[in-house]
This record gives sequence, structure tokens and C-alpha cells, in this order.
Amino acid sequence: MAKHRNVYACTQCGAQQPRLLGRCPDCGGWGSLVEEVIGSAASGVPEIASVGNKPQALGEIEVSGVPRLACEIGELDRVLGGGAVPGSVILLGGEPGVGKSTLSLQVAARVQQAGRRVFYVSGEESPAQIRLRADRLAEVPREIRLLAETRVEAITAHWKELDPDLVVIDSIQTMHCERVESAPGSVAQVRESAALLSAAARQTGAVLILVGHVTKDGSLAGPRVLEHLVDVVLAFEGDRDHAFRLLRALKNRFGSTQEVGVFCMDASGLAGVENPSEHFLAERSLGSPGSCIVPLLEGTRPMLVEVQALIASAAYGTPRRTSMGIEDGRVALLLAVLDRRSDVDVVGRDVYVNVAGGVRVSEPSADLGLCLALASSRLDRPIPPDVAACGEVGLGGEVRGVARLDLRVREASRLGFRRVLIPARAASEAGNDQCERIPIANVTEAAAWLLAQDGSSPR
Repeated sequence: MAKHRNVYACTQCGAQQPRLLGRCPDCGGWGSLVEEVIGSAASGVPEIASVGNKPQALGEIEVSGVPRLACEIGELDRVLGGGAVPGSVILLGGEPGVGKSTLSLQVAARVQQAGRRVFYVSGEESPAQIRLRADRLAEVPREIRLLAETRVEAITAHWKELDPDLVVIDSIQTMHCERVESAPGSVAQVRESAALLSAAARQTGAVLILVGHVTKDGSLAGPRVLEHLVDVVLAFEGDRDHAFRLLRALKNRFGSTQEVGVFCMDASGLAGVENPSEHFLAERSLGSPGSCIVPLLEGTRPMLVEVQALIASAAYGTPRRTSMGIEDGRVALLLAVLDRRSDVDVVGRDVYVNVAGGVRVSEPSADLGLCLALASSRLDRPIPPDVAACGEVGLGGEVRGVARLDLRVREASRLGFRRVLIPARAASEAGNDQCERIPIANVTEAAAWLLAQDGSSPR
């Protein structure tokens, strides 16, 4: 009979401690240690296929004979770098209801329709429930092999028999293996199940997609070691109140982590959006103060989004600062710069900032557009509808340059914008677009330019 021992594993980093502590020594998390029961049986990985490996010289390894597995979804293939590498493990995380299972089922359907074998394992839904969800798709993938199972040993047995090209596990938090005596979803079970499934994928050469949940703070549930075991970590972001979804690569061993995929949720599932700028600006309100168009760059793809700001009189003693889609600290920094380096008074007033469409802006190139939106709302001066703004703002109020400005301006010109406010240092760069480039050296010039549009003075 196998002996057992108790350890205390951290739910944040996965580190194991011999006794219960209030704080994890590895990551510093408080109250994150939970008790786990680990058996002393040998933890060897069961072989799925007999592969005779021997050392090879790196220069003699041929990679042309290992083509990528196309997911047949353009936005997903873009994020993966052209498709999934055979034998790789992909971790797909997102909030509940964002569309992880829908995207996984659509990928399985497209790959199966391309003539590949697909093995879909569900630990949360019954086969009948999955069939009801599949009926929403344009064409029901009838040849997908479906299994409702949570034991890893049973899954690997069917895996060996079916020899699929793509395996989907929905979700990794529901899986458990028999040699670890703890509840499914615990640190030990998630780590051991992911290790066994990853080993099976590398032995058989199949692409493995692990669907994972996220915690309240947006990080993937389970130990951090789960992210180290996989090759690609995809984050599926989006507000359930909006139809748009963004797919980002937080880790990608076989491609860039700067690409982003844009999807739209409709009655038939998720549809890729090839021109996201047109969709984000479709409901734009023209002539309203506090709105500015900003050309962003996600990897190699430019996108135009609308940054909105509203400044109102504070009803209470302490003014409110509320932002959605932009980091709160960035908004507070730009408010301080705008107040000290320009004539726009924002002290003692409520400030509300929003990025239309549920988009999250992380790059500093939106600073100039946000400052203009704040000034436009405070001065009650609408920004002309054919104007976009792009530039980073420093603490001294100066407008700094941004990467790949020509690509951003070209996208604005394509959508009908005739003037773009850019950093002054980039004014000498010539472009082949039809936009007028207006150089802005600091936030003072930006506010003066805004006031000069109708020739009036601030209130």
C-alpha cells in the first residue's frame, strides 16, 4: 500500500511547504497555503506511444517537415503565428461566459472539417449540452469524437486509441489523476493533470488546448507552474455586455506575443473581425465634447478607438476618478500633468474616462488623445470629427514619439481622417498618406490648438 504525506501548497505560485505558514516564503502571498495529500507511488509518466529518441545535432534537425496545424480561424491563427505547432500545448484562459468553450468548439469544428481528427473532452458539460451548443454553429461537426470524462488515465487511454491531431480539454480545473489524493481543481491535481496531458501531447504530436478559468484579479486559476508547463498562453478578454472579444498571447514560444485577435459574438458563435476600426467607430457620436480618436497598434495591426472623457463639478468634497479601459494610475498621472502644464483646470472636479467598445488601452500612445478628450470636456470644445491624435505625454508635459507612426496615420487616413496630431519630433518624417500631420510639442500647445478651432476662450 502506498504511503502518503501531507504538504501545504501555495495556490498562487504552487510552491510546497512541509508545514502550514501564514505567508508563502516563495511568492509572499498571505493565506495562500492549502493542505494537499501526496502519495509516494512512482510518478512516472505513462507512455502513449513508443518513440525511440536519441541525441541529435541542432543543425541537422529539419523543421520544414513539421507544418503548423491551421485552426482555420484567421484571427486565432494570427495570434498563434500562423497556426498551432504539432505537439504544443495551448492554455486558453478567460472569465466565465466570455466564450472560451464556444471558441474551442469552433476550432474543433473547423479542424475536423479540414480533414483532421479531433478529440474533445468535457469535464463540465454532458454530451447533450455540448450538442445543443454545437447546433448554434453554421455546420454541426458530426465527426468530432466527444468524451465526458474527468480522469486523466481514462482520457489518455482513449487518446492512444483515436490518435487525434487536436485534443481539447474543457477545463483543466475539472481534471484529476488517481495517484494524487486531493480534490479536482486543487494545486496538486491541476499541476499533475497538466503534466500528464502535456507529456501525452508531445509523445503523440497532437495539438493540445487546455481551457482554464481565471480568478477575480484576472490571473489564471491554479498555480503559476501551469503557465510554465504550456507553450502558449492565450487570454480571452471582453465584457459580456459588449459583443467584441479580444484574444491576446501572453506567452508564445513559437511566435510573437504582440498580435491580437478581434472577435464578435453573435447568434451563431464567434466571428472574426478583419477591420476592427470600422466596428469600434460605427456608433461614434460626432460633435460631442470629450471624445477623441486614437490610433493604437496591437502587434502589426493598427486599430482606431474612441477615448471618451467627462469632467463634471464634484458633488462632494472629494472628487471622483473613474476610468474604464485605461489604467487608473495613467489617468491620474495625465490629470496632474494637464493641470500643472496647461491652463486647463481639472482640480476639484469629477473625472470619468471610458474607451468605447470595451477595449483595454495599455500603450502610452493614447496619452495625447486622452489629454485632448479631457481638455475638450472641461472647455466644452468638441474636437473636429476628422481629427485623430497620437503621442506619449511625459511628466514635463512634453509629447514624445511613438513606434510605427506611419502605420497609425495610414490607418487613420484609410478611414477618412484628414488631420492627425503627432509629436513635434516626428513632423519631419514624410508619409505617403493624405493626412495633414499637425506637430504638437506639449500639452499647452494641444490645449491652444483645441481652443483655436472656433476662436473662443476658455470659461
